[in-house]
Amino acid sequence: MRTLLSEKTGNADRSVRITHSARRPESRAARNKRMWAILSKNRDAGLLLLRVTLGAFFLWAHGWEKLAGGTETWHAIGGAMKHFGITFWLTFWGFMATMAETVGIVLIMIGLAFRPACLFVAITVAVVGIHAWHGEKGHTAALHSASHWWELGILFFSLMFIGPGKYSVDRD
Repeated sequence: MRTLLSEKTGNADRSVRITHSARRPESRAARNKRMWAILSKNRDAGLLLLRVTLGAFFLWAHGWEKLAGGTETWHAIGGAMKHFGITFWLTFWGFMATMAETVGIVLIMIGLAFRPACLFVAITVAVVGIHAWHGEKGHTAALHSASHWWELGILFFSLMFIGPGKYSVDRD
């Protein structure tokens, strides 16, 4: 801090104290540290953004079309269980996968029964990944087809441990 003293008015000496900051410009490292600190304080808002946007895209791209497809679509989806040696009730298994991808995703979006919903969705997308792996010819094509689903499975499985955050119906 620098202090300036002076000023004479008339016959009386009057000291005026003027202070101004002689701060150095903030370094890039300090700005970055401050920015990351702000983001760390808003972790729950980030979780809300992740839940809502991921859920909306998942519903739009996967859930709704399977729900609207009816029993024929559910039977075809249930066919993925053949990779596990399950060849009965394929329509039921397809319906359960559809419910996980619609109702489960809505529960994740609002944060109600969050951890069980994440578990069911993670299991569902893992089964879809295995089905995609076995459905493709060639190692590279199979990996490319299945990796998207396995990545989503890891994401939902990880969210089970993280929790929904404070902006949810179920508050941790």
